[in-house]
Amino acid sequence: MMDQHMLCDDGFENVVKGDHTTGFALLARLPYYRGLGLSMVEDIAIVIDGQAVPREAVRLALRGRSWSLDEMERCFDEKWNFGEKARVIVSRPGGLAPGAHQVDLAIRYRVSYLPFVPTTRTGRPLTLAV
Repeated sequence: MMDQHMLCDDGFENVVKGDHTTGFALLARLPYYRGLGLSMVEDIAIVIDGQAVPREAVRLALRGRSWSLDEMERCFDEKWNFGEKARVIVSRPGGLAPGAHQVDLAIRYRVSYLPFVPTTRTGRPLTLAV
């Protein structure tokens, strides 16, 4: 049910630092009906145009701070709130070409009262502006 709200239509863009394009970013929401501490988010997996993004190339940014997925495992003082849009940043020199790209997103998270670790998936074409 929350999967349809995970991937946001806005915020899909290349990341430019100085005069270099260092990757791309998208906005995502947590697929859980409550917020979760960042240490409870086990993985954010992205597949772009059928190509899986390596885990070490993914960062999550919230409220002016950012973390690698490994750093999130040890982050006990920050929370990803329900409905809050987080910026998922992918390191990819040169970024993406303008136009439509198939974006698939999967978020795996722990919830203390569940006897399993859920992974919620979604995907659809997003358009990167020129």
